[in-house]
Amino acid sequence: MSAYAISEVEMRDAADFEAYRTIAAKTIAQYGGRYLVRGGAANAVEGGPPPGTFIVVEFPSMERLREWYASPEYAEALKVRQTALDRRLIFVEGVAPV
Repeated sequence: MSAYAISEVEMRDAADFEAYRTIAAKTIAQYGGRYLVRGGAANAVEGGPPPGTFIVVEFPSMERLREWYASPEYAEALKVRQTALDRRLIFVEGVAPV
């Protein structure tokens, strides 16, 4: 069953943000992930504050998503993330095929 990494981010440093995106994208592909949303326009239709920038990445399974997040490859991106951006990161399981 697919699993999703959903991020709401706010850029802190443009150069570090680009470095983070480059490293993260490479590792996401390496672990079988693919971007479904990568910073497109977002509108709050109901509730809450105005939305930030959203990223949604699909992985083949929750296990694979967690392997990616804990991987030594992604650890390099996490080092840069500290200065690149603030984020809220959520892991969500998809719906089983019918």
